[in-house]
Amino acid sequence: MSTQLILVLGATGAQGIAVIDALLAPAADGSPSPYSVRAVTRDPAGKRAQSLAAKGVEVLKGMSYTNDLASIAAALQGVYGAWVNTDGFTIGEQREIFTGMRTFELAKHAGVRHFVWSGLDYVTKKGGYNPLYRIEHYDAKGRVADWLKAQPSVVSDDELSWSVVTTAPYLEMLNVGVMGPLNVRDDGTVVFANPIENGKAPFIALADVGYFARYTFDHREATSAQELEIISEMVGYEHLVETFTKVTGRKAVFKRQTIEEWLENYADPERLVAADAGPGSTTWAQNFSGFWRVFRDNVITRDEAWNRKVNPNGYTLEKWMRETNYDGTLRGDILKMSEDNKAVSANFAKIKTL
Repeated sequence: MSTQLILVLGATGAQGIAVIDALLAPAADGSPSPYSVRAVTRDPAGKRAQSLAAKGVEVLKGMSYTNDLASIAAALQGVYGAWVNTDGFTIGEQREIFTGMRTFELAKHAGVRHFVWSGLDYVTKKGGYNPLYRIEHYDAKGRVADWLKAQPSVVSDDELSWSVVTTAPYLEMLNVGVMGPLNVRDDGTVVFANPIENGKAPFIALADVGYFARYTFDHREATSAQELEIISEMVGYEHLVETFTKVTGRKAVFKRQTIEEWLENYADPERLVAADAGPGSTTWAQNFSGFWRVFRDNVITRDEAWNRKVNPNGYTLEKWMRETNYDGTLRGDILKMSEDNKAVSANFAKIKTL
């Protein structure tokens, strides 16, 4: 049976792996998936790339971002669709914007039929252009999404349509220090500490990202020229610790911090947020100060009823905790940026006092 070939950029990242798993899964009626997958990676011999190859993914050597657009142009040849998730933590805001726009142009030239941009909220715009809400790795993707809305999107056998799937922090980031617990006290109490105050974060499980990726390719006509703002659950941290205790039986607390106090939890917050950033890049401290202000002030909203309608079996916080046996343990194998040493290190002397 012939399949539609989908190029996944960012394939070895946490999101890319979830998207590929969803694309390769059998259809709802049990028939084989109508899709096959091509991936581009710097290291086809790497552990993550090899795990994709074992699933039947065509793995090509090349750069899926930065200035090596020739690799992207070559990988786009002969594909039906493209899922494009660029790595802002590597290339920085300015390069990410150009790379996203140029990849769309290359897809058009290559005869691709469905271009799907994996986006994030354009929070500077949603926050009234207040610089306090600037998040470098969010705004870059949001600007590309806005640019796409000015491009034609035609559903036919010989034209290119586009869609945007706007994601959010993964529930799996609760296994990572930025959003997960920072300390376990001597009495066993698990401590979540951050400056979100009474705000809510729009969490989404990676499996739900995969679901919506598959949904978007399955429903090309309905999702053409559309931005799908996806979510599993809007989560406040008082609710998070209550759910954690309900699921695990372990005591937990939410320690409210100011942004300045939260930054002291980390040893090197003044490093640039992007390892290969161009002019105008922000520091990790500046970027994640905006990150917490956006959630604290509920700048990001989601239509939870629409999400439940489209994805009725999607995750809630409690369902995700139960199915993943979540116990608050921090892990370094969730986000590729942690494996690649792009994350800031903890100030252990400080977090032990929380």
